[in-house]
Amino acid sequence: MKRLARAASGLTHREYAVLARLNTPIKIQNFLDSLPFNFEKKGDTHQSPRRVLGAKTAHCIEGALLAAAALWIAGEPPLIMNLSARMGRGDVDHVVTLYKRGGRYGAISKTNHATIRFRDPVLRTRRELALSYFHEWFLNTTGEKTLECYSKPLDLRRFGTEWITAEKDLWNIADALAERKHYFLVPKGN
Repeated sequence: MKRLARAASGLTHREYAVLARLNTPIKIQNFLDSLPFNFEKKGDTHQSPRRVLGAKTAHCIEGALLAAAALWIAGEPPLIMNLSARMGRGDVDHVVTLYKRGGRYGAISKTNHATIRFRDPVLRTRRELALSYFHEWFLNTTGEKTLECYSKPLDLRRFGTEWITAEKDLWNIADALAERKHYFLVPKGN
């Protein structure tokens, strides 16, 4: 895949340089881990990578978008995937960025929960990747496991490059991801 050039990205030289230095999944993960979590004190946000770089905070989809942009600049596809929690249980969905090495999947993830962060590229399928989060995905109050399904990946190239520098919240990407086909991990009732 062709690298995303700076001119096409819409990023400034400084912004592009920051993302271009994040040229491996582990460098991206380490950068995301260094950012404080965006607790959205002024209301819900879905910040673009440019806004994340400016605010120096991110939550899961914001981190996933930044990771996808960095991978695209490095010449890899900008793919994100939704991990969906059981509805009505007090838990929320989580978004990860996918990458592959040697035909195996890995994931980059921004969260305050260390157990649902980075995944090494050792998993044969997206289902295996999603299942690798199952054991650690539980409600802190009850210990109940709530990970229910995962989505078909969303290739962010379908949105052009405007999402990388958008000043408005990217609800359209969140909506498109939510509308993707989702695959259940366990039979209902289990």
